[in-house]
Amino acid sequence: MQRVQKRIIEVKGNIAAVEADDSIGIGDIATVNGEPATVIELDKGVAYLQLLEGSMGVPVNTRIVFTQKSPVVSASDAMIGRIFDGLGNPIDNRGEVKEEKRSIYQPSINPTSRKLPDTFLETGIPMIDVFNSLARSQKIPIFTVAGEPFNELMMRIALQAQADLIVIGGIGMLLREFAFYKTELEKGGALNKTTFFAHLSHQSSQIAMMVPDRCLTFAEAQARKGKNVLVLMSDYTKYADAMKEVAITMERIPSNRSYPGDLYTMLAKTYERAVDFRDAGSVSIITVTTMPGDDVTHPVPDNTGYITEGQFYLKGGKVQLQGSLSRLKQLVNKDTREDHRDVMTQAVQFYAEYLKAQERAQLGFGLDQYQKNCLHFGELFEERIMDLAVSMPLIESLDSLWDIFGQCFSKDTVRIKSAIKDKYWPRSAVK
Repeated sequence: MQRVQKRIIEVKGNIAAVEADDSIGIGDIATVNGEPATVIELDKGVAYLQLLEGSMGVPVNTRIVFTQKSPVVSASDAMIGRIFDGLGNPIDNRGEVKEEKRSIYQPSINPTSRKLPDTFLETGIPMIDVFNSLARSQKIPIFTVAGEPFNELMMRIALQAQADLIVIGGIGMLLREFAFYKTELEKGGALNKTTFFAHLSHQSSQIAMMVPDRCLTFAEAQARKGKNVLVLMSDYTKYADAMKEVAITMERIPSNRSYPGDLYTMLAKTYERAVDFRDAGSVSIITVTTMPGDDVTHPVPDNTGYITEGQFYLKGGKVQLQGSLSRLKQLVNKDTREDHRDVMTQAVQFYAEYLKAQERAQLGFGLDQYQKNCLHFGELFEERIMDLAVSMPLIESLDSLWDIFGQCFSKDTVRIKSAIKDKYWPRSAVK
């Protein structure tokens, strides 16, 4: 059913106030002179429309059609291996997928359908798999700043992660970033198990607000079919900025740094859609959250930290040990290999000693042999483990750390149980 309403009361930015009756609901799709819009608020007979393609050239006396339907995305397997824009329109020169359409605004998942995370999600990145292991259904952000290679990191995860399906949501992507993702997915042979929704930087920020719901609705539908789905989204700060833009236009009372007061709720609404179904598959979520001014107290990373199960810090082109944390690692790293936790703990201790020795050397203090060995360890660790170019399964990463231990320290210096050392100590150890 469609209803035509011809009177716009007011236009502010990309928001149009329109007379409406009780048949209109929040989330309904409308068209304004044929261009898409959605109802974002209702107030005393007035519907506020978010004009997804902008308000340029929209006269007050114009044709508005309410479809009384919410935005939809297909849940069909035909979506896999495809690339779409933020509105779900195909941009890969292939036809629209019309089967299994469903609203992108899905209700919260019933807690009784969930199970506790207990399965290791391997990414092939040593700094994640060894030190902050991920579990299926985990939700975790990568905190970073503009200029860091977060696109390269996300693509590495997309190409290497042990998942049945990858769903990528690009928010505010530059054209070169979009081209990078598309090229790398094709070159790495991963496009055939990927669904890519790309909102580009020149497109309306209002469309950006629909990308997470579109990605997660599709991911959830595929998980219910038994697939283990990994959702990668970047940049979540741009998603929050789009919410701020709408809130300012609507003249809502601003909160911290002009972000809306429901910022936490809106972020949580998407992150909490990560799930491990009892009798089906799972949805895991990794996002990039850029921190303006490298400020972790900025409202977006600050609120995100209360929602997610840890965070990674990408700085200086490396995933950092300091500050990075997976709160679910203890649920899965006990079942990987018997030496995993011991190797992880010892490597963290040696790296801390390396940082201290490095500081002493920079200040001109003399170093004893142990501190020199720690310096050697740190150099090898950053080259063979921390470098983003390094790709290894977890078992190879653990073996590589044993090899580094053997090159830098005597067997007695490594504080790991003798039985485990005897089993894994490298034959090529020089000490």
